[in-house]
Amino acid sequence: MLHLETIQSLDAPELELYRTLRRSEEHERAGVFVATNAKVVQRLLAAQYPLLSMLLTPAWLEKLGPQLRARPDDLRVFIAEKKIVEAISGYQVHQGAFAAAKIPPAPSFEELFAASPRPLLLAAVESISSAENLGAVIRNCVAFGVHFLIVGETCCSPWLRRSVSSSMGAIFAQPLVRTDNLVRTLNELRGRGVRCLAAHPQPGSKKLSAMDLRGDGCVVFGAEGPGLSGAVLAACDDAVEIPMPPGVDSLNVASATAVFLYEARRQRG
Repeated sequence: MLHLETIQSLDAPELELYRTLRRSEEHERAGVFVATNAKVVQRLLAAQYPLLSMLLTPAWLEKLGPQLRARPDDLRVFIAEKKIVEAISGYQVHQGAFAAAKIPPAPSFEELFAASPRPLLLAAVESISSAENLGAVIRNCVAFGVHFLIVGETCCSPWLRRSVSSSMGAIFAQPLVRTDNLVRTLNELRGRGVRCLAAHPQPGSKKLSAMDLRGDGCVVFGAEGPGLSGAVLAACDDAVEIPMPPGVDSLNVASATAVFLYEARRQRG
């Protein structure tokens, strides 16, 4: 059932999450996130996540009406004119649809491993501090059929507002697990017969086009510039690079992820 409430004031305690959009780290620690892009909000509704509330302009209430009425749960929806929404959010609003939701319980590594079909296609990330880049990586993982994504302990949270937004809602469809020790997780994968490949240009790296990516595999990506740490490199079976002309050191991690995962999916038909 929908509970609609038109608001004029910015002071209601129930609007706290929307007033503090720029403090998404605090939201993550509290186990919640806010979707601030209309397309992401639509995908959030379709994913049937447990919503806390929504903040909509009248126009977006009309557009989302069928999806909202189809939900079986009680949902509190705050309605405000665009200028009030902009005052709450602190910046100019181009769309006017927001939703606050609980971060879902994370599946365990064991659960994801057991539920994933073979051959496995996995991805792992280390030291990605940009929420936008991590969101783009998640979007690529969904686009190219990654069974689950492993987020290392030195990465930012995938549930930060900018990460959720940059994923364009793909995070609602992408199984992922966060590990407190990426090296240990990679060693465990190798012990289970999963080949771990470091996406890392260095002397002796193999060319991506020469690799057979059809078996159980995990491609490991690091931040642009520093790349992967020595410990993570040592935990991988091979280092692989995308051939590039002299003077080009590397690609943005989101671009590199797309290239590697596309090649893996192409080889798998």
